[in-house]
Amino acid sequence: MTIEILCVGKLKEKYWQDAAAEYSKRLGRFCTLKITELPEVRLQGSSAADEAAVIEAESKALLDRLDKGPASYCIALAIKGKSLTSEELAEKTAALTLSGKSRIVFVIGGSLGLSKELLDACDMKLSFSAMTFPHQLMRVVLLEQIYRAFKINAGESYHK
Repeated sequence: MTIEILCVGKLKEKYWQDAAAEYSKRLGRFCTLKITELPEVRLQGSSAADEAAVIEAESKALLDRLDKGPASYCIALAIKGKSLTSEELAEKTAALTLSGKSRIVFVIGGSLGLSKELLDACDMKLSFSAMTFPHQLMRVVLLEQIYRAFKINAGESYHK
C-alpha cells in the first residue's frame, strides 16, 4: 500500500517537522509513504476575488499532481466532508485495499481551502472536525490517524 499526502506548504517549525518525521518512520513498517509539498500561493490583496484566485491556483497545482489511476483513491480533507472515527478510517483503508486500491492519496489544501473542482475530483471528502485547523497541524494529525488505522488493522495495542 502506498499512502501519499499531497499538500500545500512546507512544515516550517521544527516541532512539526519532528512530529511528521516520527510518524513517517512508524508508518514505514506498514506502507510506502510519499509526501508531496507544493508551494503556497501568495495572497496579493484582501478581497474575495484575491482569495478565490489563491484557492484556484493552489487547487490547480494539486489537481495537476493528483494520481487518478484505477488503483488510486483520493481523499480530500475538507470541513464539510464526512466525519469518521479512527475505527471507521481503519475499516475504510482496509476495504480500499481489499477492493484493489494500492494507493490512497490524501489532499490537504492551503489556509484558504480547496476549490470545488478539486473537491469534486476526489473520491471522498474527509472532515476531522467542524473547526478550522492550521494545515501544518493537520498534516501531523493526519499522519497520526493513518498510523493509528494501520495499528488497528494489524490488531496492535496502540489504539487504546
